[in-house]
Amino acid sequence: MVYLVFSIICSVTVGVLFKLARRYQINLAQAITWNYLFAILLSLMCFKPDFSSLTTANISSVHWALGILMPFIFIFLGLSVRNAGLARTDIAQRLSLFISLSAAYFLFNEDFDRYKEVGIVFGFAAIIFTMYRKSDRVSSKRSWFYLLLVFIGFGTVDVLFKMVSQITVIPYTTSLFVIYCIAFVLSMLYLLYLVWRKKTKLQLVHFFCGCILGIFNFGNILFYLRAHKEMANNPSTVFAAMNMGVIIAGTLIGIFVFREKLSRWNYIGLALALVSIILITLSKIYAV
Repeated sequence: MVYLVFSIICSVTVGVLFKLARRYQINLAQAITWNYLFAILLSLMCFKPDFSSLTTANISSVHWALGILMPFIFIFLGLSVRNAGLARTDIAQRLSLFISLSAAYFLFNEDFDRYKEVGIVFGFAAIIFTMYRKSDRVSSKRSWFYLLLVFIGFGTVDVLFKMVSQITVIPYTTSLFVIYCIAFVLSMLYLLYLVWRKKTKLQLVHFFCGCILGIFNFGNILFYLRAHKEMANNPSTVFAAMNMGVIIAGTLIGIFVFREKLSRWNYIGLALALVSIILITLSKIYAV
């Protein structure tokens, strides 16, 4: 569970950085691109990837899928926030847990005990209550399209990272390096398009912001993969605890750092999330 805690901390920090980026008008396309460059450098420094295992045959479709999807998921996130609002986007992102847990049951053939089943029910209720806002009314059909992309995108990324953790022909740290390289190349192509067609100016401040983002993005994915490695037989524990943990940490940061006000329903959701994590953790210790 230690790896999950570190992954949650990094994930919430990434969210905070994106929120601050909007406030200080940081160019996300540039920050995201340099974020992947810095993640590549961290992979080289910390992991020393096994390049002897990197052959065309060993780089699977899962690597390509993740490398392609990761830059786009940030774009989907930005479009969703712009068109549907931050609250609705948060709901879509957390409800992607449905996809992860469905994969754990149907794709990875995991058995669910009573603790886990009840914990998941509490978890879904926590997501709804915690993200509830009276003003969350979206009339635009385009908004729902972007929300759907966020929902499918984040759920698919979770499942693909679980699949990466099961690949044995390439060490998972080397897999991470490959994924970052694919994501960086695609992000750079998009950034060059913006510079050429949209006359976007490259600025050093966006580079430094991308480096900071890269540190926490790197840590988030690294610890998330290690959590799946440590709990290979319980992917739903990782899926559910990660989402609930992010909700709790994100809510607390919203209250004490950004001075966000929560309703009574939000506090009920926070309590349900705590109960959910306890039950899912017990399912790891006791089989019922």
